[in-house]
This record gives sequence, structure tokens and C-alpha cells, in this order.
Amino acid sequence: MIPKLLVCFFAGMGAGLGTGFAGMSAAAVISPMLITFLHVPAYEAVGIALASDVLASAVSAYTYGKNKNLDVKNGALMMAAVLLFTLVGSYVSKLVPNTTMGSFSTVMTLLLGIKFIVRPVMTTKESMAQVSRRRQIVQSLLSGVLVGFICGFIGAGGGMMMLLILTSVLHYELKTAVGTSVFIMSFTALTGAVSHFVLGGAPDWVLLGLCVVFTLLWARVAARFANRAPAKTLNRATGVILAVLGGIILAVSKLNP
Repeated sequence: MIPKLLVCFFAGMGAGLGTGFAGMSAAAVISPMLITFLHVPAYEAVGIALASDVLASAVSAYTYGKNKNLDVKNGALMMAAVLLFTLVGSYVSKLVPNTTMGSFSTVMTLLLGIKFIVRPVMTTKESMAQVSRRRQIVQSLLSGVLVGFICGFIGAGGGMMMLLILTSVLHYELKTAVGTSVFIMSFTALTGAVSHFVLGGAPDWVLLGLCVVFTLLWARVAARFANRAPAKTLNRATGVILAVLGGIILAVSKLNP
């Protein structure tokens, strides 16, 4: 029981901090740790990670929304496109030969963390408001198509892809980008978790409960800090969290090739 408690605590801490600070999917942290240290079957580990992501992302989205750092209108459009084209990408991936793209999400997490440290996102809400509504709709739908297809095709990287596109392509202010990302992730994670448990059966309830509680706790702490921090401080904190998590996940994945 003690090994389970320790692994779930550190996995939940990493996943919660990544979710609350950067809208990162808990699956990127929890899955490799459960597989490597507790030898949980991969399919079950992903299901537990996605289930842990649901409440953590929802609570984070609520915190960002309460602080007016959430774009629900464009986020809902992007979410619809993400969910639809995740299915399309998943179908297409079955038609092509297997590729060695399993480390995509991990490498992107590391690089995105370095990007936030070196080149912080200093976009303001005022500049965001100058974009026309029609352009916002088109950009949100196209971005959702791209993110959904990549997630379905590769099987990972949803939170990181959304954060990258929201900040670099749609030029969102960082807090609004993270708030919108966790809003979308709460629904995509719920869809993924339900499908995993329906297809793969019930998970280890102890592991599920521990991961949900610890991820939720740390996501709440991170989201509250993020919404109070100045833009430059948040960029640096987000960058450090992503870079450290990317390095840790990469190291953990090497233990379980």
C-alpha cells in the first residue's frame, strides 16, 4: 500500500501542477509512472490518468473562469472540433504503418517549457479583444481540427498542443490560454476515461481514488497561484514546471522502454 501511496502522490503532484499551471493532460505524467513503478497495464493506466484529469481540469477551469481568464465561447467551438477530429485522427492512424512517435508529448512538454522561460507570452486581453468575432470562430475551429487530428493520430499531447496553439497561433494571453485549455480538457478527458473503462473494464479503485485526490489537490493549488501571479512570473513558473516534468517523464519512460 505504501508504494502505491507514494507513486500516486508524486504522480498526482506532477499532473496537478502541470494541469493547474499549463493545462497539461494528467495522462502525460500519471500513465508512465503507474506503468513503470507499479506495473499497471498501459490501457488501465491511461484510463486512470484520464479520470484523474476530469476533476482536476474542471476545478482549474472554474478557478480560471472565476478570475475572468476563460474564453468559453471560442473554447466550446474548439472543443467540438477537437472531439470530432480526434476520432478522425484515430481512424487514420490505423491505416498507416506504426511510427515511433510515442515521445512526442514528452519532448513537446520540455521544449514548450523552455519556450516560456526564454520567450514569455506577454499578450494582453486588450489586444485579444481587437480580433473580430468571425476571425475568432474560424481560428478556433481550424485549431480544434488540427489539435484533434494530431491527438487522435499520435494518441497524446492534447493539452500541450492546445496551449501552444492558443498562445502562439491565436495569440491568447497566457492565463486565458491555460483557462480555456483546461476547460476543453475536462470534457475530452471525461470522454476518454469513460471509453477506456467501458472497453477495458473497471480499474484498480484504490489507485484511481489516490490519483484523483492528489491530482485535484495540486491542480487547485497551482490554479489559485497562477491566477494571482503577474504575467512574467507565471510564464517563468509555467516554463519551469513544464521543463522539469518533461525531463522527469522522459527519464521515467527510459526505465520502461
